[in-house]
Amino acid sequence: MKNYKLLTPGPLTTTWTVKREMLFDHCTWDDDYKEITRKIRAKLLGLAHVSADLYTAVLMQGSGTFGVESVLSSVIGPSEKLLICSNGAYGARMAEICEWNRIPYVQYQEPCDQIPSPDKAARFLDADKAITHIAMVHCETTTGILNDAQSMGALARERNKTFILDAMSSFGGMEIPVGDWNIDFLISSANKCIQGVPGFSFILANRKKLTECKEKGRSLSLNLYSQWKEMEQDGKWRFTSPTHAVLAFSKALEELEEEGGIFARSRRYTQNNRLLISELKKLGIRPFLGAEHQSPIITTFLYPDRNDFSFPDFYQYIKERGYVIYPGKLTEADTFRIGNIGEIYLQDIEKLAEIIRGFLIEHGGV
Repeated sequence: MKNYKLLTPGPLTTTWTVKREMLFDHCTWDDDYKEITRKIRAKLLGLAHVSADLYTAVLMQGSGTFGVESVLSSVIGPSEKLLICSNGAYGARMAEICEWNRIPYVQYQEPCDQIPSPDKAARFLDADKAITHIAMVHCETTTGILNDAQSMGALARERNKTFILDAMSSFGGMEIPVGDWNIDFLISSANKCIQGVPGFSFILANRKKLTECKEKGRSLSLNLYSQWKEMEQDGKWRFTSPTHAVLAFSKALEELEEEGGIFARSRRYTQNNRLLISELKKLGIRPFLGAEHQSPIITTFLYPDRNDFSFPDFYQYIKERGYVIYPGKLTEADTFRIGNIGEIYLQDIEKLAEIIRGFLIEHGGV
């Protein structure tokens, strides 16, 4: 069996015990399986620091993008309008979802190394009174930048707008007090910081706002309200659920608790990130972002300042020695990305730095 670790923002390296949970074939109609779904939903609310009387958790088949499309296509009615605050590929993907679903929207864009400003977003609200919803990506993995969700949520509260947060790559890896930050709909995925495997996304929703979506849905299978009502009834998913991924996620939630919760996991990810940046700087490889906006999730690095650098050769060299990294997602700069999350520890970062050092020495010296 191939054995290398993923230094990516998800899918990511999971524990053997999480993998082992997928060896069991569960029936979707079984009461034991429904109980697992109910427990997952309750635990997610606990991680978000919200109560079940004000918020609910809805699991949705598919990748994180399925979850984002589920929310956008379910909660914004034909007479409503969305403001997308964007600074990367995943904010742009929200706009693409709106185009396909014929959702009225306007996009406020910042450069990929700058965070969206609530003051600038407020100008869009002033100029267009039709805007009813605000959406933003929390950790934009195009670069690894961490956007200010708390301030944008405060703006939404002040202006009486519904706030949608794509917290795909941050939820479970850093504290997000959903109610305090006025997040009405938070979307994340099983294969990110909670360290499960791909197969479903999940939405933490304000119950009142979700109830108002009953007649707004544009999709059958991605209808958030309908999925919620089915799960509320007896814990069953509306259509075939990814049973193996659900079992793995349940185990991953247990392991998050055993590690010490989000506080401990955030500390580990942050330590990974800081060591990674420090070690690569010694090798002449600089991060794309400044420290003030860098998330602990994934780090974008500029190519070494040398004419002979080949990313495909660099990637393959590292992979052959046990780790997989990400290519860059920018067009204006030559970059690559390294994830800090998953079952990754300081010794992995140290080993990676030695591998990169070896590559540079073999290709002209450090």
